[in-house]
Amino acid sequence: MIHSTGLLRRVDAGLPLYKKAWKRPLGEGQWPQAAVLVALTEETEPRVLLGRRAMHLPLHPGEIAFAGGKREVEDLSPWDTATREAMEEVGLSLGMIQPLGELEPLMTRTGFEVFPCVASVPAAPDLVVDLGEFDSVFFAPLAVFGDPAIFRLETMSYGSKSCRVPHYQVGKDNVWGVTAAILALLANVAYDAGLDLQRDWKQQP
Repeated sequence: MIHSTGLLRRVDAGLPLYKKAWKRPLGEGQWPQAAVLVALTEETEPRVLLGRRAMHLPLHPGEIAFAGGKREVEDLSPWDTATREAMEEVGLSLGMIQPLGELEPLMTRTGFEVFPCVASVPAAPDLVVDLGEFDSVFFAPLAVFGDPAIFRLETMSYGSKSCRVPHYQVGKDNVWGVTAAILALLANVAYDAGLDLQRDWKQQP
């Protein structure tokens, strides 16, 4: 699809769009798989949809995240997972979502292989937030994540291991981990931001 804004055209041209099926049957392989929807608004200066995870959740409560989740048996591809979860968590219907491309999958320290699916959505979508998943959602200017002044890497330790982890301070929110890594990689495509993650996110830290 030809997009009306120059930046979305740049993202569209800079990312592959395969929409391929999952490469292995559910439950096989070393790592569980998940997918997230990186939703960009159809505006001259796109914004990206993010949510504050519900505080009662056992994993990553209060952290900033994309709509998304684990692969389920009915999901034929990462796009199926990402769009299903976006509908369930924030009310984005398939008719609102226009695929742009895909980033390479990233590995989390908790052992998930995460597939980022980048898409455009209307500038003012009518969202219905599942409060079981997110306490709130918000749109942040994508350009913020291309600013090296607010991008930083911190060394974090996990047991006997340590690795460099990206962070952004956006207002009162600390966006970090795999969410920050996805945003940095996307900013590199959209703005030639040149942000260096200093590790291979295809490998578990």
